Amino acid sequence: MSAALPSADARDGDPIPLSALQHAVYCLRQAALIHLERMWEENRFTAEGQVLHGVADKPGSRHARGVRRETSLRLGSRRLGIAGIADLVEFHKSGEGETPYPVEFKRGKAKLHRADEVQLCAQALCLEEMTGRAVPEGALYYAQTKRRLVVPFDTGLRELTEATIAGLREVFASLRTPAAVYRADRCRACSLLDLCRPKSSAKPARRWRDNTLENLLAADVVDP
Repeated sequence: MSAALPSADARDGDPIPLSALQHAVYCLRQAALIHLERMWEENRFTAEGQVLHGVADKPGSRHARGVRRETSLRLGSRRLGIAGIADLVEFHKSGEGETPYPVEFKRGKAKLHRADEVQLCAQALCLEEMTGRAVPEGALYYAQTKRRLVVPFDTGLRELTEATIAGLREVFASLRTPAAVYRADRCRACSLLDLCRPKSSAKPARRWRDNTLENLLAADVVDP
C-alpha cells in the first residue's frame, strides 16, 4: 500500500536528508522517486527496517564505562547541506575529550554495495563539523547477524560520500528524475519496483536504438 514519505525532502533549499544518500548509492532514480516525487511503497524489507528503527529511534542518553551513548541524535552539516538523525552516537572519553563514534542499525546483513557505509560516513562528516573532533570510524549493526561491522572512514569512502551528495544535489536542483536502468540484483528487492517499472521504461529506449540501427544499416545497403 502506498504511503507518504514521513521525512522531509530536499527541495526549496532544504538540507539533503541523510537517508537519501543511502537511496542514491543504491539507485539514483529511487532517491529521486522518494524525495522528489514523494513516492513510497512498503514491502517486507522496508517494514522490517521500520520495526528495527522504531526501537532505536527513541531519544535518550546513557553513560557506562567511559562511554556516553546518545540515541536518535540530530545531525547536520552546513558545508555539505545535509541533515538527519543518527540511530546511535557513542562518545568515547579519553584524556583529550570525547571522540564521536556513530552506529547505524540495519536489517539483514552486510551488502555488496556501499550504500550503508556512505550514509554512516555522512553522519561522521556531520559530527566532525559539529564537534570539531576527528571521527576515524563507526559501525553498522545488522539485525540478521547481530554483529557490528566496523567501518573506517578512509579517504576513498569520504570522497564517495561527498560525490554522492554532489550528485544528488544536482538531481534535486534540476527537479528531474533520472531514467530507469533495470538491474535485476537491485530492482527485485526494491519497494518501488511496481511504481518505477524499470523494464517498461527501458523498452522505448531499446526500441529507438534498434530502429535507429536498422535505419542506418538499411541506408548503408542502398547507398551506391
